[in-house]
Amino acid sequence: MKEKITPEKPTVDFTDHFPVFTAEMKRTHTILVPDMLPWHFDLLIHVMRRAGYKVEVLHNEGRAVIDEGLKHVHNDTCFPALCVIGQYLDALKSGKYDPEHTAVLITQSGGGCRASNYIPLIRKALKAEFPSVPVLSLNFSGLEKGNSLQLSVSEFIKLAYSIFYGDLVMTCYNQTKPYELTEGDAAKARVECVEKMKAALDDGSFKKLKKCAKYILNAFAAVQVSGEEKVKVGIVGEIYVKYSPLGNSHLEDFLLSEGCEPVVPALMDFILYCVINTVNDAKFYGQKRLMAVAFRIVYRWLYGKQKKIIRLMKKQGRFEPLHDFEHLRRCADQVINQGVKMGEGWLIPAEMAALAETGTENIVCAQPFGCLPNHIAGKGAVRAVKMLHENVNIVPVDYDPSATRVNQENRIKLMLATARENMKNRK
Repeated sequence: MKEKITPEKPTVDFTDHFPVFTAEMKRTHTILVPDMLPWHFDLLIHVMRRAGYKVEVLHNEGRAVIDEGLKHVHNDTCFPALCVIGQYLDALKSGKYDPEHTAVLITQSGGGCRASNYIPLIRKALKAEFPSVPVLSLNFSGLEKGNSLQLSVSEFIKLAYSIFYGDLVMTCYNQTKPYELTEGDAAKARVECVEKMKAALDDGSFKKLKKCAKYILNAFAAVQVSGEEKVKVGIVGEIYVKYSPLGNSHLEDFLLSEGCEPVVPALMDFILYCVINTVNDAKFYGQKRLMAVAFRIVYRWLYGKQKKIIRLMKKQGRFEPLHDFEHLRRCADQVINQGVKMGEGWLIPAEMAALAETGTENIVCAQPFGCLPNHIAGKGAVRAVKMLHENVNIVPVDYDPSATRVNQENRIKLMLATARENMKNRK
């Protein structure tokens, strides 16, 4: 008689199982956020804390952070992913945080690439050493249902105002710092404005856009400045390396040390870019029209606030106003179709053209390793922008794990040498 063979039970694959951030964790867990825009994030984190979350922005830097990213993420993954994941792991290994009571947060815009797909990468990296750490998402696209940051409509409105005020503080600071007569006055004005906006977020006066914007403009206008002319250098590119000191090797600080004025486009431009792309999806790709209607309402509200700030800046007269987003769209149409939306897509050539129009002809196009869409829409659009603005001086700079800061800065110095020569010839 043959022996009865019992088939083995199939092995259960737990690779898709991950810790979920529960309602109880709101009281017990510290949420770590990767640094990108320090002064914007100071306001955004303030809103989250007032909503009851324990949130902390990471500022750890150095080669150890990049090495942690390389250790846990494939070498071909984009550089911003390496930086973000490296920051998380380096912080968790520092001993400062209890992994059993810590979570991490990443923003998602719902588009292609990192805008949707970072979370699986982060979870896989954390699973190797910190499997109990949940990954949270902050998004407006319905991603990660049940494991996203839970904020009310009023709190999302506060986040929007925080970005508007952060953009205004950043813009006024960059237009003041290179010319200040007393070292540190611009930095003091920046701290004063951020603390004032936090108080406005607490007492509800943040909605008084005119009053808050005037406060920021007057605070920086009160700083005594010289009348000398300096080279203006615009910074465009992929959103992380455009703004993050870790991602772009402290590009703004370097430009200031070279006696230049950094011109950094507003974060709200990227938000509006994401919103209008959803509207365009219905037009170009036949996506849900109901969704497009909802996002168009959001767009009109955000764009209306932006126009108010621009009018106040023009009336005040001291500072070059923010870019009008509808004008950015028209600039894009001269170079590339608005259906090109992977990565930062059409926004990069639009910002380059708008900068050139407003007198910022010298531009650094920050290109992260592993981000093909931004190499195409950024570096690939340089020639088309130059055909529109013959005096524009653009240098694409690659940021990747193997690139040295010295090499990056030397490329920018060559561009600055041309910029100074052009300024001398104009005079």
